[in-house]
Amino acid sequence: MNFIAMDFETANAQRHSACSLALVMVKNNQIVDQFYSLVQPETDFHWRNVQIHGIHPEDVQQAPAFPAVWEQIKDYFQPNHLIVAHNAPFDCSVLKGCLDYYGLNQPHYLSLCTVKTSRKLFPEFPNHKLNTVCDALNISLTHHHNALDDSLACANILLEQEKQFGDRPLKQLVKMV
Repeated sequence: MNFIAMDFETANAQRHSACSLALVMVKNNQIVDQFYSLVQPETDFHWRNVQIHGIHPEDVQQAPAFPAVWEQIKDYFQPNHLIVAHNAPFDCSVLKGCLDYYGLNQPHYLSLCTVKTSRKLFPEFPNHKLNTVCDALNISLTHHHNALDDSLACANILLEQEKQFGDRPLKQLVKMV
């Protein structure tokens, strides 16, 4: 499989408030590269978000704003590229929110949600949260809510699902964004 696992953390409930972003690139079922950046969200942080991910306003003071980060990663978002996330509707909405906020063009790409694939393939799990799925599949998740660790875990979930079930049930859940 070839895909890119993506994860955002946000400063608050606004979809344009990305404060970190990670991508993990997978080619031929192997993790081949990764990208991580803090992002200056240019908005206030909510205490609850800080409590979840541990990123504080002072951590992103020198970080680039989203448009500079987008320049580095936009080529990954092409119509034939599969972007995977655990709870993809959230992560795709953060990407869309950031692009809208800064007046940047929306890309079209293929999307797959590992929450949905996990619900379909592992209905017996007590829930399908990232840490629960990782625990059940013996996948390392050292720092939950760190964008890079979460995207690595997501990539490994999809690789394990493909290994156990093949790609057919996964392809059925791919959507064009």
